[in-house]
Amino acid sequence: MHGTPPAEAHIDAELARALLRAQHPDLAHLPVTALAAGWDNAMYALGDALAMRLPRRELAAALIAHEQRWLPQLARALPLRTPVPVRTGVAACGFPWPWSIVEWLPGESADVSSPHADQAKPLAQFLQALHAPAPPDAPRNPYRSTPLASRAAAVEARIARLERTTSAIDPTVKRLWSEALEAPIDAPPTWIHGDLHPRNVLVHRGRLSAVIDWGDVAQGDRATDLAAVWMLLRERSAREQAMAELNEISRATWIRARGWAVFFGVVLLDSGLVDDPRHAQLGRRVLAQLADGP
Repeated sequence: MHGTPPAEAHIDAELARALLRAQHPDLAHLPVTALAAGWDNAMYALGDALAMRLPRRELAAALIAHEQRWLPQLARALPLRTPVPVRTGVAACGFPWPWSIVEWLPGESADVSSPHADQAKPLAQFLQALHAPAPPDAPRNPYRSTPLASRAAAVEARIARLERTTSAIDPTVKRLWSEALEAPIDAPPTWIHGDLHPRNVLVHRGRLSAVIDWGDVAQGDRATDLAAVWMLLRERSAREQAMAELNEISRATWIRARGWAVFFGVVLLDSGLVDDPRHAQLGRRVLAQLADGP
């Protein structure tokens, strides 16, 4: 049973200030305040309008590079705001990887402040805009650009553990997972965010305001992101509306999307029970919303 991966580099406010003095001295006078550390990155507020994004482990360093390369291009076509890097940094001061300075985006993460039901249409519009054809040199993500079947053994081990330790695994959830494993991939790859769970979506006054953490951006199966319908929208009627707005999506793709929602719910709950109560609560909610339908 695995929780949050350990950091592979020491990161603190003093390091952040040292990197600023060495590479962006015109910003070094701004206050640096720790915000959060996720699985991949540590975040520091930089004054009132900026934030620093520093990878915690080597794997995440490549994800920062993907954001720096591709997010400026993608952001122009998206109806929600994104943290496009406004400055970039390189290894220095004992820190071994690239890093970014991004625009500070207001709002609370969607696991804390859920979007209102009327955000079904804006969510669908964001997904439609994002899921455009990707160029041949777009990255592939070994965790998100692969068929669900490649994750089956690991996910099913987590499901079995959760069945023993919680009541979160409804028979409907197990059926949806099995159906998703059998559903063909019947659509060409598109751009995907790859990690569109509620802690990577910001909400301001009930409205979707921004999508953050683009390190998993890749070309892949859009079903990976369509799982957000069950992760973000609490009311069944809102989920039904989002699906109706996305009426060009095939039945097989929706079946795969439910499978990806099972994947996210199971991983969030199982890992969250180790050391992250917010992830655990979010995982339970996702699995309950899948059981509720549609």
